[in-house]
Parts: sequence; structure tokens; C-alpha cells
Amino acid sequence: MIKIQLIEHIFKAASISRWNDYPRMANLVELDKQAHKFIIAYFIAKMEKDVNMKALIEGGIFEFLSRVIVTDIRPDVYHQIVHQKKDEVNVWVLSHIEPMVEDIEEGNFLKRFQNYLQGDSYNKERLILKAASYFATRWEFNIVYQTSAFLSDIDEIKTKVEEELEDYYELIGARKIALNQKIAKIIDLSGRLRFQKRWAQTPRIPETAVLGHMLVVAVLSYFYSLKIQACEKRLENNFYCALFHDLPESLTRDIISPVKYGIDGLHTLINEYEMKLVNEKILPFIPQDLQNEFSYILGIREGRTGEFRFVKNEFENRTFKNGIVELCSGSLSSFNTNEFGAIDGKALKYCDKLAAFIEAGLSISYGVKSKELENGFEDMFVFFKNNRTIDGVNFFELCEKLRDYFRI
Repeated sequence: MIKIQLIEHIFKAASISRWNDYPRMANLVELDKQAHKFIIAYFIAKMEKDVNMKALIEGGIFEFLSRVIVTDIRPDVYHQIVHQKKDEVNVWVLSHIEPMVEDIEEGNFLKRFQNYLQGDSYNKERLILKAASYFATRWEFNIVYQTSAFLSDIDEIKTKVEEELEDYYELIGARKIALNQKIAKIIDLSGRLRFQKRWAQTPRIPETAVLGHMLVVAVLSYFYSLKIQACEKRLENNFYCALFHDLPESLTRDIISPVKYGIDGLHTLINEYEMKLVNEKILPFIPQDLQNEFSYILGIREGRTGEFRFVKNEFENRTFKNGIVELCSGSLSSFNTNEFGAIDGKALKYCDKLAAFIEAGLSISYGVKSKELENGFEDMFVFFKNNRTIDGVNFFELCEKLRDYFRI
């Protein structure tokens, strides 16, 4: 599906600290910032007209992969360099990226990457991504400011951050976030997922938060969608279903699988309570005309369980045509047109497990391991050994390569 080098490149972002020349009450890392940016971009885009969502997703991925390479350069210095040496910087970035992605889509992914960096197309999508990046940075700055008030230049930076907001006023979503309207509460709720650590009961390197994990799963789902030649709406839905798949954990916290599934009936009880919280604390703050689509992305459908009319399962294969959700037990290949709005829920579960497999394997390869990590790694390897492919995409082959690479 993708090369191991690209997977490592993605996870480097979990080790890249942001605002590291300022005192911080929490470690702010690039992976979480990028995840927050993608979430904010989604909501801003959905409030605009004529946005190319595939271009928005790909542009965000191109910028993310590029940012990991130039992360050692301070943003203000980087922007000055790009202003004067844009072509040279792009060539340098692409020279690092090309070996990782040259085989994807027989080179077409790389061509689009080059065109995005070197061209001026998709101006609206670029503006949305820039605005989303700004709001994610501003959210971080509010944390940094609390512990940096004694520094002589902090108010100067605060002024610059506030002034930049004017650059995005033409976007409806940007104005609503700035005015702290309903959608701002979802942005804040999403950002708080950076404080919830994955594998919280065991030491691990690099540490990843639930927020960053959501982006990793989304990026894996994107490359899966390319592999199966998914139509644009299917690719879009797969990406955002993966990106938001753990959003309710901002309300319930991350409950590890041994606890969730180890007590009979607990999983059902948690799901019912999660659905109650989604209805009370998430959906009311989503724009009215987006609620049905967003509910579908979250995996919500009718199906009574206990006292609730609706159930939630983001990992079901499903379609969404004329506002009606239909479950699909088999392959979605016959629904691969935009009108069906398909979501490969079962494949997204594979991407979720693959992300966890990589998280455990990376830490073990770095020498930071525990019984929980080793058992989790082995259990997931066995899962993929017994469930090797889905829609012709061989996940087990990638797992074998990863295990050899990790020397486990």
C-alpha cells in the first residue's frame, strides 16, 4: 500500500515539538497540530460553496509531508525563505519525498504533489488550509501564552497572531470560529484530544495522542482509497470517517480494548453512553445543514439499542444515498460512484489496527517496551495473519515488512 519509509516520515511528526523556544504546560507536537488543522479545514470547507474536497485533502497531505521536512526552520524564517527561494525550497522538499511516494498510483500521486507545490491552482482550498493552520496555531498559542506572559516579546507575538485573523474573514467558517459561535466548541473539543495519550498505561516512544492517531488512520485510509481506485466521494468519506473516528473520546476518554471488551456487556454500555454524549455535546454544535452528513461520517444510523433510537459504529461498510444509510456486508466495489457516498468501514478498522500495530512496533524497536506493547503487537500481527486482505489490499504483507524492519 505504502512504503515503510513514508510511514516513518509520518510518525516523525509525533516527535517534532512545537513552540519549543517557549515554556509550555504541555508538549505540543506537529502531528497533533496537523490533525487539528485537518479537522478545522473540514468544517470551514463545508460552510463554503464549490470546494474540491479531494483537492483539500490532498493539499493538506502534501503540506503535512512537506512540513515534516522543514520543521527545524522557524515559521517566520521559513516564510521569508519561501518568499525569496520558493522554487529551490520545493525542489529540496521533493527530493526527500520522491523516494517515499514514487510508486504510489504509478507516479501520479507524485505528479500531483509536484503540481501542488509548484503551481497556483486550487486557490480556495489553499486559503482554507491556511486558515485552518492559523486557527490550530492560535489554539496552541493560547496554551503557550499562559506560561509565557513574563517574556518580553510574548505580547508582540500575540498582536501578530490576532492581526492575521483578518486574512481569513472572507471565509464564513473562519468568521464563525473567530466569533466563538457553536462550531468553535467542536474545534475546542477536538483540540483537547491532544491531551489524551494512546496506550496511556505503558511507556512508549514516540508518545502519540488520540488526536494525532486520528490523522494517522485518516492518511492510511487515504492511501487505501487510492489503492482501490475509490471515487472522489468515497475517498473523501473514508478520510473524514477515519479522521473523526475517535472524536467521541473527547467526551469519554480513551478506554483501552482489554477493559472495553474484557467485561461482558461493558462495550455495549459504553457505546450507549457515548451515543448519549454525541447527541448532547457534539451534534447540537454542528451546522444544521451538515448534521445528517456528519452523523453518517461518525457512523450513526437508526437501530434501537436500549433506550436509544440510534446506534453508532464507524467501522461498518455503508452507503448514503438520498439521505438513507444502507449497510453493506460485502465489498463496496459496485457502489464506487459519488452518488452512493460509500464508506469502507471494515477497511478503516484495518487502518485503525495498522496504526496501533505501528505505534507498538516503533516503540519496541526503540527499546521502550512492556508486556502490553509486546502482547498488543503480537495480537495485531496474528489478526492480520488471519485476515490478510480486504478488497485486494494486502495488509498482512505490510505488517510482515514492518516486523522485519522493526527487527521484532
